[in-house]
Amino acid sequence: MTAETRAARAVSRAVLIAGLIGTAACGTETSASSEAQSAPGRPSGAWQEPASYTYTLRSSEGERSLIGTFRISVRDGAVVNAAGLDDAGRRAVDSAPDAVPTLGELLAELESARRDDADTAEAEYAADGHPMRIVLDWEENAVDDEARYVITAYEP
Repeated sequence: MTAETRAARAVSRAVLIAGLIGTAACGTETSASSEAQSAPGRPSGAWQEPASYTYTLRSSEGERSLIGTFRISVRDGAVVNAAGLDDAGRRAVDSAPDAVPTLGELLAELESARRDDADTAEAEYAADGHPMRIVLDWEENAVDDEARYVITAYEP
């Protein structure tokens, strides 16, 4: 681990702790653990998307082409390899390989949903600040406009 990575993680932890202390001081109950944090917004400066990383994405819900489980490699900020890990994921990669997102693109979709006043735009973050779960629902009473992303096996 480089000194820059260690420093970034230290800053991430400090921002997370400060946010939790600030929330507690305001009298608002929170159920954050040392592993994850649910919040309406990301703590500022908590996580910067690295240029290169890998992660596993389980994308579900809604009528979209990006349904299934994928192992994704990102280099220089772009997806360079996406492998479908189940039948739905393999079909998605075969039919629309450009639809497989980076974590930054998933966070941009979350922020867009928030700006557009979606009925649900929630995320859960790991201790280092990377997203672990994103749930979107643009219109509560609409059918098939939801998206659920679960991020696991993140490796910077």
